[in-house]
Amino acid sequence: QVQLVESGGSLVQAGGSLMLSCAAVGNIFWINDMAWYRQTPGKQRELVAAITRRARTNYIDSVKGRFTISRDNAENVVYLQMNSLKPEDTAVYYCNADVIERGANIPSPYWGQGTQVTVSS
Repeated sequence: QVQLVESGGSLVQAGGSLMLSCAAVGNIFWINDMAWYRQTPGKQRELVAAITRRARTNYIDSVKGRFTISRDNAENVVYLQMNSLKPEDTAVYYCNADVIERGANIPSPYWGQGTQVTVSS
């Protein structure tokens, strides 16, 4: 079994910064892509940023130049550095990882429990 444990969500003023962390723990052999999603009430969960194992990244347009995704493959951790935060960034942020467990032949997607980010104007 695998768990994704998130941390770093908080209340911050517009223009401020936060760093989210997500550690994958458990029966892990290999992790492919890792990503951060976010969701607000009444809306679908949207992909914010993703990173391959070789550190190739992609971002939604609204966060380009402000957010940076990174990962530590040795520690199975993914980060999201968020700068110049705006009220519209307010959401629950979820990490996602494509994990191959020991003894498995194919990857399975796992989700974190979510961490609240609130940006006040």
